[in-house]
Amino acid sequence: MVSIDGSTLDVADDPANDEAFGRPGSSRGSSAFPQIRFVSLVENGTHVLFGTQMAGCRTSEIALAKSVLPSLQPGMLCLADRNFFGFGLWNDARRTGADLLWRVKAGSRLVRDEELPDGSYLSHIYPSEKDRRHKTNGVKVRVIDYCLDGVTDAGIGGPLSRALGNRIGAG
Repeated sequence: MVSIDGSTLDVADDPANDEAFGRPGSSRGSSAFPQIRFVSLVENGTHVLFGTQMAGCRTSEIALAKSVLPSLQPGMLCLADRNFFGFGLWNDARRTGADLLWRVKAGSRLVRDEELPDGSYLSHIYPSEKDRRHKTNGVKVRVIDYCLDGVTDAGIGGPLSRALGNRIGAG
């Protein structure tokens, strides 16, 4: 079981680092230190980072994630937070053969195509609004709606959270 995640790290306040990585903006100008942004796959048990990509602080996590996904392999289960979900990135990850379980925004439009015995359901995601309207170029996904008992504000958009899986069967 692995997760994809990203972060930033301060690096030495050195002109070469400033040139290479940049400084993030702040309310009072720019940060005290240059920063790198990185995205890694993290083995959830050991916390070993692998497939890591890094760049300057102005590079998005999504851009870095595209370079990390080829490290996924069949037999892995990859978890991801809702920041990483998008049609293109999902499909790139799916093509690796890894199993996926990614959070999506609770308000995502996911039509219930077929209810499954465990309460999850099948739906489709689409590359564009036009494809959604015409039901073309969609990818079948399994949707799991869930609530975290006793959690009133976990930054998840209310009591309902939603995750997508690429395992379609009822088991």
